[in-house]
Amino acid sequence: MMLMERISSSLTLLVKFFIPVFWMCFFGAFTVAVWVTDEDVGPLAFMEFRVGLTLFFVVGSLVLLFTLLRLKRVETDGKYLYVTNYFRTARYPFALISKVRLTGFSFLPVAFVRLQSAGIFGRRFFFLASRRNWDTQRTAFPEFDALVS
Repeated sequence: MMLMERISSSLTLLVKFFIPVFWMCFFGAFTVAVWVTDEDVGPLAFMEFRVGLTLFFVVGSLVLLFTLLRLKRVETDGKYLYVTNYFRTARYPFALISKVRLTGFSFLPVAFVRLQSAGIFGRRFFFLASRRNWDTQRTAFPEFDALVS
């Protein structure tokens, strides 16, 4: 029996949950406070400030919802890719994976996985990759390395 090795970054939990929750709580509370207060803010009319802040909060929350909150934690044992969103876990055999691509962002490399058919997380998902673990898995498992483009 092979041990599972994590290929996603250990920062995944922080980036997926802490940053969005902190951002939404802070700006949500600030937005509510602005709506319940009745004072002018410098040269801006207060209603314009309220609407602008509300739009900023809604757009920011949507961006977080469609980016950071969709991150997954990924592990492999050489035969399967184990993908979790911390609530549900899926096991995908390497034969079901059509492509894995790593982008070269400077401090947060993001890996995109495309499946041949839809799984419980859809046909595509992404995760923050750990460069060290990623390279180790590529050399240890040629089946995984063959999927990476």
